[in-house]
Amino acid sequence: MALDNIFGIAGSALNAQTVRMNTTASNLANAGSVASTDKDAFRAKRTTFKTIMEQQVGSNDTNNKGGVKVAAITDDPKTISRMSDPGNPSADKDGYVYLSNVSEMSEMVEMMAAARSYQNNVEVVNTARQLMMRTLDIIKS
Repeated sequence: MALDNIFGIAGSALNAQTVRMNTTASNLANAGSVASTDKDAFRAKRTTFKTIMEQQVGSNDTNNKGGVKVAAITDDPKTISRMSDPGNPSADKDGYVYLSNVSEMSEMVEMMAAARSYQNNVEVVNTARQLMMRTLDIIKS
């Protein structure tokens, strides 16, 4: 695999992890929101990744290019809970408000995992850059 392919693959992973971190940040920002109906309550978003393969693995061409992209951002299927809060302006006629299904603990774990994956791909780019620089130094000699 050529070094320039590594930059493309790692770059696609950096973009995907950025979307994942943005989605998680949005979930955390909306964690405390309430709504007057179950349908209006905020639902946590989840990113789904898909691999990119420009050529089939197993073809005679050993120069396979790949990467990752965001396939979809979907709503988390966890149930929405309700809480009695008759004084809240968003309360329904029975005095209930509907809470988001965001778990702050899960979101922090998701954010840390996304940040770690991002850091790993930055290291891939740095290592590939160092290898290219060393190759240039060898060629100069």
